[in-house]
Amino acid sequence: MMPLGLLNSGEQGEIVAIRLQNTSHSVQCCTENNKCDCRVEDMGLRIGKKVEMLNNGGGGPLLLKVDESRIAVARGIAMKIMIKEVTR
Repeated sequence: MMPLGLLNSGEQGEIVAIRLQNTSHSVQCCTENNKCDCRVEDMGLRIGKKVEMLNNGGGGPLLLKVDESRIAVARGIAMKIMIKEVTR
């Protein structure tokens, strides 16, 4: 298990945990304390989803492919999303 932010460009992974707000991921995300959890899920980043790193260069946001969508994720958030690496 490793943070999403450590994947290199072209590598794939499967989300196994989302560790935002200093707690493990909860099903009920849209509460006052867990607004960020809800935003991550709204972008399509859910446990069990496969993601592909498209661009992990520089110090800015990461570009990911989730399903058929491309999304940008802040590096700080990406370091709180735990994945297991998937080989093609």
